[in-house]
Amino acid sequence: MGHMNVRIYLEKAFEGLGTLAAHCHMSHVYQTGSPSTLIPLEQHIRFMREVHPGRPLRMRGCVLEVDETRVTVYQELLHSDGTPAAAFRTKLIHASADDMRPFPWSDRTHKALTELIEEPPAATAPRGIDLKVEPLPNEEVTLGFAESQGVELIGQGMVDANDCDVFGRMKPHCFIGRVSDSVPNLLYDWRERVASAVEGSHMGAAVLENRIIYRGWPKAGALFQIRTALSRAEEKVHALTHWMLDPVTGRPWMTCEAVAVTFDQITRKAMATPPALIDELAEIAPGDLTL
Repeated sequence: MGHMNVRIYLEKAFEGLGTLAAHCHMSHVYQTGSPSTLIPLEQHIRFMREVHPGRPLRMRGCVLEVDETRVTVYQELLHSDGTPAAAFRTKLIHASADDMRPFPWSDRTHKALTELIEEPPAATAPRGIDLKVEPLPNEEVTLGFAESQGVELIGQGMVDANDCDVFGRMKPHCFIGRVSDSVPNLLYDWRERVASAVEGSHMGAAVLENRIIYRGWPKAGALFQIRTALSRAEEKVHALTHWMLDPVTGRPWMTCEAVAVTFDQITRKAMATPPALIDELAEIAPGDLTL
């Protein structure tokens, strides 16, 4: 596609969170033997400008909210000219590293986080995803429900040990990375047909926004399935809901909603979808999944 995969953005975001943790007297939270850690609960990402290999980037951010055990962090990934490449809003919980029970901040950490509270820029606010929509409770996200809806299985596999952190849990960027790897199984041929409607174009795809709900933490050897249904489709954008599920227990690992476009790799602009292909998308990705 010519730009970096979504997993790279997430990797950088969590490196930034590690730096923030150290600034707030928690340099230990991502290290082996730490009594506590930071676990993401929810994350919104808005992608605004492509990132290409070898180009300079920097990050800045602030705290949006903090209570006794949770914090919401805002981050911007910026190009060298100051243009935002992506913006992240991440809800995290401070928890014991072994059993993930909520773990109160120390007084000095709570003070340091509070001192970083600011208003985020309006220009990078969520645009195509409503963060006020409450996610489903875990008990309503099941493999059985997805199957009953006729939702397509677009990917499956096993968690590799190299994809796990020092606590043995799958790294956050690997969730969205696995979804990204699987989407072409569903949409590649459809996107080729969209591109064929524009003479001289070369098909590509890009995610504009993503909202992720982290629900479980698979370890090495755990299995997963990805089930995907269409949320909505318009002329230039479409939204998909993805459920990553444990095929053994039927319970969820993660759910997310992604807003995406088919774009021309030559002009680097979104391509309009012919009406007939908008209708076809509903047939390709059937079912009624919500976040």
